[in-house]
Amino acid sequence: MILLSALTAVGPLTIDLYLAAFPEIVDELGTTASRVQLTLTATLAGLALGQLLIGSLSDAVGRRLPLLVSLAVYVAASVGIVFAGSVEALTGLRFVQGLSAAAGMVLSMAIVRDLFDGYRIGKVIARLMLVVGVAPILAPTIGAQFLHLWTWRSMFVALAGVGVVLFVVVLLRLRESLPVERRRTGGTGAALRSYGSLLSDGSFVGLALIAGFYMAAMFTYISASTFVFQETFGMSAQQYAIVFGAGAVSVTAGSQINGALVGRVRPERILQAAIAAGFVLSGALLVAALAGGGLAVLVPLIVLTLGTAGFVMPSVPAIALERNAHRAGSAAALIGAAQFGVGAVIAPVTGLLGGPPAVTMAAVMFGVVAVAGAILVAVRRTFAAPVDSTTSLPPTPQPATADVHA
Repeated sequence: MILLSALTAVGPLTIDLYLAAFPEIVDELGTTASRVQLTLTATLAGLALGQLLIGSLSDAVGRRLPLLVSLAVYVAASVGIVFAGSVEALTGLRFVQGLSAAAGMVLSMAIVRDLFDGYRIGKVIARLMLVVGVAPILAPTIGAQFLHLWTWRSMFVALAGVGVVLFVVVLLRLRESLPVERRRTGGTGAALRSYGSLLSDGSFVGLALIAGFYMAAMFTYISASTFVFQETFGMSAQQYAIVFGAGAVSVTAGSQINGALVGRVRPERILQAAIAAGFVLSGALLVAALAGGGLAVLVPLIVLTLGTAGFVMPSVPAIALERNAHRAGSAAALIGAAQFGVGAVIAPVTGLLGGPPAVTMAAVMFGVVAVAGAILVAVRRTFAAPVDSTTSLPPTPQPATADVHA
């Protein structure tokens, strides 16, 4: 579990570590804020595509080999960014970095489904989401210290080092969790049929879109927050890191409360309550931004809105993976791709729309949460349908420590 948590953290670290450096990158590379925001979009696009490719591949060849190859590519891309001389090179390498970082996130989820069943999936995923919350707490704070001591390029030296350490640990300590007899056969055609079957399932597609649009609210905040807090409100990199960390604490708290509720409250009910709360809170945030509210009003509303994502993030995969045990890699990949794909499209909108950054950020956040709520209303009746027992795998009798050592 420690190793799976560390692999899950690679994605958030890759996204968040350099956020406080956006103004410095703009100056050093002689570019614009919107162009630098597109480097984040490229990362999210890479994470989306990478999950689709790696998740499906792992259903056929196992989890371990794709993970090792991806970590090696991640190290190479991180080193390349250290020497990037233009925003175009930075954007391309960030795409490759996101593509390879996707392996840690999607394969961790698939390994969880290989080793657990029933409500325990939700509990374990909630623990992994703790890392997704803690990593953003640490990343901007660490990034601010890198800026204080060195330059933004040193952050990618550190990410390359993280990749090397994880490659060695996976090589030495991670055993294959998907036995040969449970792997998908049939090559590319079987992979496409697996995705096609999932995409023809209205309930699954609804869940994936809910995850995508709700996560777009977080990515909108991630993309725009540095300009809102540092340029509009004049915060230093260290002050920004503290505010950003407060939001990450809220996400973490939500995910852990969710984990405590799993087994007593159905994840479907948790999901509905969380999205309803997010709709109200993001609406209040938009009203406050339009009224010219200061930090004392905006920050608490942002933090509480982000907290609802801590309930949504574990609930969606818990529902979807329980219903698709026989194609866990593909299911996890599509959910992850929806999260990062929609996020990649929505994240730069605030920079393209212009206007007061706080108002634009709040408007986009409210809009995507509202869309997620509308989709939930449309598909929630399908949650009552029973899981297809003919396609679910039997419970795995071995505990997780029998297959994963860290």
